[in-house]
Amino acid sequence: GFTLSCDDPSLGTAGSNLVLKAAVAFSQAMVGRPGKLRGAKFTLEKRIPMGAGLGGGSSNAVAALRGLNQLAGNPFSAAVLAEIAARLGSDCPLFLHDGPVVMRGRGERVEPLAPQAAARLRGRRVLVFKPGFGIATPWAYAQLAAAAPAGYLPAVEAEARMAAWSADENARAEDLLFNNMEPPAFRKFVALPVLLEQLKTRFGLDSHMSGSGSACYALLTDSTPRAEIIETIQAAWGASALAFEAQLT
Repeated sequence: GFTLSCDDPSLGTAGSNLVLKAAVAFSQAMVGRPGKLRGAKFTLEKRIPMGAGLGGGSSNAVAALRGLNQLAGNPFSAAVLAEIAARLGSDCPLFLHDGPVVMRGRGERVEPLAPQAAARLRGRRVLVFKPGFGIATPWAYAQLAAAAPAGYLPAVEAEARMAAWSADENARAEDLLFNNMEPPAFRKFVALPVLLEQLKTRFGLDSHMSGSGSACYALLTDSTPRAEIIETIQAAWGASALAFEAQLT
């Protein structure tokens, strides 16, 4: 009894879609519990592009879980929903949380960032920009795995960086930014590092790739020439490039 329609014809609406996988997982978890969910019709307005490394599909799946839980009378606690979400994808549990978090393990261990550290992020403006092409998540992770362990930041070092940054009330968010998925992506998709270096040279902008790419992002300040930066992005990547501003909450 679960169906999905989408305004983006390139997105599959069959059983492989994460929204429908979430619905099936929720239905299976309901077996043996009071109440029954006969089905649901999902309508997806695709706003986060595919192959961007922005968690669009995972956030859709968690939105479906939350909606189904509400329709069924909230039979599952947040902890149970997190267990279901973790089976759908490593980053899915993230979207059950509001505000900055720290993720560990394969992404299923999520805890809020310390309040004093989170306050340094809240309200920051961020520019997100993406070229006309995407990067397939399975390919990106396969490249990273092939480079293991050299491609990974050791857990001890990562924890030390996080602890030092959290304890330093004067530390900037930019000081912590790091993405070990950039090297393999940059070797194949050279348009990414070429533009990021250009933004660094011209505007002093510290940009990074988001997740497995191809979207990138940069934190802005009040003096950042936003319009000029967007013009530079579109000049480098063409009219198909996307660029939009968001705010950290």
